[in-house]
Amino acid sequence: MTTLHGQRLAETLESCRPVPPGKPNILKALLAVQSALGHVPVSAIPQIARVLGVSDAQVAGVLSYYSDLRIHSAGRHLIRVCMGESCLANHGGLVLRAIQDHLRISVGGNAPERRCTLEQMSCAGNCAVAPTVMIDKDLHGKVTPSDVPSLLEPYK
Repeated sequence: MTTLHGQRLAETLESCRPVPPGKPNILKALLAVQSALGHVPVSAIPQIARVLGVSDAQVAGVLSYYSDLRIHSAGRHLIRVCMGESCLANHGGLVLRAIQDHLRISVGGNAPERRCTLEQMSCAGNCAVAPTVMIDKDLHGKVTPSDVPSLLEPYK
């Protein structure tokens, strides 16, 4: 890879190379790649595996297991709806449906012109004010379906 994308990937992976006798930290490497590139390209799995000294399958397994990792770049704004027990018990599923309907996208999808991406998260750690929606780094609690239009307005 000779593109800027490839150069950033190589530099990021170099910083994650395990130092003997340390064990490779696949999750740390994948999070670093996502932080640098905005996502973890599937095409980078062999290179990540080679740098860490693990198999492609091990990297792919970690990549597919953790919901915080994505293989496609996100839109300008990342909308994450908590699906933890407290949020679900307080109608988080209805909030998710309202966001889907308002943006006309499904979970994992991007709104037109990639202005936002919708994802679910397993727990926002904000249970006292469930249901919770996180937009970029902004945490919103006690969200109701009727709040969705005004909640999303600043992120157009």
